[in-house]
Amino acid sequence: MEAQKLRNPNVVRIFDTTLRDGEQTPGVSLLPEEKLAVARQLDELGVDTIEAGFPITSPGEQAGIKLIAKEGLRAEICGLARAVKGDIDLALDCDVRCVHTFIATSDIHLKYKLKMTREQVIQRAVESVEYAKSHGVVVEFSAEDATRTDVEYLKQVFKATVDAGADRINIPDTVGAMIPQQMYKIVNEVSKVISKPISVHCHNDFGLAVANSLAGIEAGASQAHVTINGLGERAGNASLEELVTILHLLYGKKTNIAPKFIYETSQLVSRLTGVMIQPNKAIVGENAFAHESGIHTHGVVAKPLTYEVIKPEYVGRRRKLVAGKHAGAHGIKAELEDMGIHLTEEQLREVVNRVKELGDKGKMVTDADLIGIAEAISGEVTKAKRAVELHDLAVVTGIKVIPTASVKLTINGVEYIAAETGVGPVDAAIKAIQKLSDKLNNVRLREYRLEALTGGSDAMAEVLIKVEDNLGNVVSARAAREDIVMASVEAMINGINKILLKQRGASEK
Repeated sequence: MEAQKLRNPNVVRIFDTTLRDGEQTPGVSLLPEEKLAVARQLDELGVDTIEAGFPITSPGEQAGIKLIAKEGLRAEICGLARAVKGDIDLALDCDVRCVHTFIATSDIHLKYKLKMTREQVIQRAVESVEYAKSHGVVVEFSAEDATRTDVEYLKQVFKATVDAGADRINIPDTVGAMIPQQMYKIVNEVSKVISKPISVHCHNDFGLAVANSLAGIEAGASQAHVTINGLGERAGNASLEELVTILHLLYGKKTNIAPKFIYETSQLVSRLTGVMIQPNKAIVGENAFAHESGIHTHGVVAKPLTYEVIKPEYVGRRRKLVAGKHAGAHGIKAELEDMGIHLTEEQLREVVNRVKELGDKGKMVTDADLIGIAEAISGEVTKAKRAVELHDLAVVTGIKVIPTASVKLTINGVEYIAAETGVGPVDAAIKAIQKLSDKLNNVRLREYRLEALTGGSDAMAEVLIKVEDNLGNVVSARAAREDIVMASVEAMINGINKILLKQRGASEK
C-alpha cells in the first residue's frame, strides 16, 4: 500500500496501558508509589493517555489511580471499567479524566461468558456510555474481542455507543488472532459508519501486535493502545517503543512521544516490574545497538548508517562494540580507544588474536578482560589507572538481623565510608558501594550473574556484572573468589573503574 494512500492523520495518539494491561503480566504487581513513578515517567515520555488501572480490582489499585490522578500530569488519566454502573462509579471516584468502558461482543463471549443476547449487549453498552458521559468525563468504549465479532454487528455496537456520546471507540484484538490484512479490513469497515476517533488495541499472541496496530492506523485509526516493553497478558501487547519508532522513522508520522526518553522509560518499567527485557528485543534490548561481527563493526566505525538504520541516540541509547570471536580489529580498536587505550598495529593484532582464542573456548569477553589483555600486551599498569579502591568491608547478617554492609573506599585519593541494608549481604554491599558511586556520574548496577566455577561448599564463585553511568556508558566486569560477597564487591569496583576509564577516554578525544 502506497504511503500517500494511507487514510490516517499525521499525528497518532498514544494510549499507554502499561499500568493496567501491562500490570496484568503474570507475576507483576506494582505498589501505588511504583505506579506513580511509572506514570511520571510516561508523562515525561509524552504519552497522550495513561490508563492508570482497573479500579474494581482492589483498594490498592484504587489508591494508585488516585495518586496518579492527583499528580497534575499533562497526560489524560484513564480508568478501566466494565459496562457496569458500579465499575464506572469506582473509576469516577478515582478522579480520572477518562473512563474506558468495555463489554464483549463476539458470539463466543456472549454465549459462554456473558450469557446475553446481542440486543442486551448493545443496551448495556449504550447505558454505560450514557452514564459515564453524564458525569462530564471523556468516554472511550471498547468492544472486547472485536476482531472475532461479526463485522456488521460490530458496526451496530459502535454506532449505538457513538450516538450515546462515546468520544472514542476502540477495536481490541483481544486474543491476538488477527493478521494485518484482516485488521485493516475491520478498521476500514468500522470507519465507514463512525465519525469519532478510532483506536486499536492489539495483543501479541502470534507476534503481530505491532504489525496489526500499524495496519489499523493505515486503515484510519488515529490512536493505538500500547505498553512499555510490550508487557501484558499472555504474550503481551503492542510495544510502545517499536510502534512509535516505526511511525516516526518508517511512516514519517508524528506522535507526541519524545523518543530520547524511550530507553530510560523501558529500563524503569523493567526494574519495577521485575520483567527482564530479552537481549535481542528491538529498540530497547541489550543487543539492539551492539555489534560484534568484524564486517559489521568495520562498517559501523566508518559510517554508522551501514549497519544501523536507527541512530541509538534517537531513542536514548549508545552504540556498543563487543569483543568476541567474531570481532575484528576495527571494532576492538574503537572500543579500546573509547577507554583511552591506544595500541600499535602489532599490539592490536595480538589483542584480536587473544580475544578470538577466548571466544573459541566459549568464554564471554568482558570489558575487564579486554582491558586486561590490552594492558598486558602494551605494558600499561592497571593499578595506576584505578580511581576507586576498596579498603574495608564489613557485613552483618543472620536470622533475625537485617543484612547490613559498610564499606570504605578511596575515590581519587579521598576516603569515603557508607553503610546500607539489603535483602541479603551481597545486595547490602553493592548498595553501599552504589551510594558512594553517586559521586562518579551515578554509576549503578544493571545486571548481575553468579556462576560456580568448582564443586563443593567451598566452590569458587565467579560474578559477572554490567554497570552503567548517567552518560549511558555500559561496561561489563567480573571477579572470582570463594567468598560470594567479596567476589561481588570486587566485580562492582572493577566495573566502576572500567567505566571511569571509559569516561576519561571520552574526555581526551
